[in-house]
Amino acid sequence: MMIKLDETKLAAQQALWVVFSRGKIVVQESSESIPVAFLSDIPFLASYVDEIHQLPPLNETAHRDLPVYVVDLGAEHVDEPGWERVSLRQLLFAEYDIAFSVIGRAWQYIHFLRTHQFCGQCGAKTERVDWEMAMHCHRCQHRSYPRVSPCIIVSIHDSEKILLAKGVRHRESNMYSTLAGFVESGESLEQAVHREVFEEVGVKVKNLRYYNSQPWPFPHSLMVGFIAEYDEGEIRCQENEIDDAQWFDIDALPTIPPKVSIAGQLIAETVSLIGDK
Repeated sequence: MMIKLDETKLAAQQALWVVFSRGKIVVQESSESIPVAFLSDIPFLASYVDEIHQLPPLNETAHRDLPVYVVDLGAEHVDEPGWERVSLRQLLFAEYDIAFSVIGRAWQYIHFLRTHQFCGQCGAKTERVDWEMAMHCHRCQHRSYPRVSPCIIVSIHDSEKILLAKGVRHRESNMYSTLAGFVESGESLEQAVHREVFEEVGVKVKNLRYYNSQPWPFPHSLMVGFIAEYDEGEIRCQENEIDDAQWFDIDALPTIPPKVSIAGQLIAETVSLIGDK
């Protein structure tokens, strides 16, 4: 859902401002937080009033009463004293309480606008719908909505140890995590878990239990978390995906993702399950 921009209120009240510039987010210097400010407090936005979009307000944070505005400056460089650009990932982990409600949603919306400027059906220029997250083609009436890519993520245990893998992208950081992968067309979430686990590490699992979900804006994933028990098979790593996979004792874990991520939460929950036995 989108909120139609009320220009009479735009300059009159404080708001949360998510401003993108060259793939990063503009914040006040020495601050790892999106600004809470009046429009007049952000002088470089004076030329971009027509590019301001309003997102639904927060429901679960201390900022629930503030409007949320998102602005995409594209390739424009912000050279304003007192302001700097920080990476999306840096801000997500620094400000978790609103990260996935505001920053993640804002980025997914901006990514959608950038990648759907033309109709995928007839090629005509599209226009933004101001009352919902959609782009509309007036030539053929086709309407596009933001893409959401479902991914499963699963923590595997054998009652004593937890199976963790190091992806090829994390070879240098030496971080181990849970297994994850995209759900394929015509596949259930449970089928995706069994397929991905077997493809990536060569083992079979059983007794799947849904844990939680988390939107992951890189760029438009929805992570659906499971905990599963080991069934059978020997670890065999998929070479182009997995650099290493091992069974770990819960008191001798390697470097793992932080708990702000669903991977870190799944590992913590699995460690707790094993420890209670």
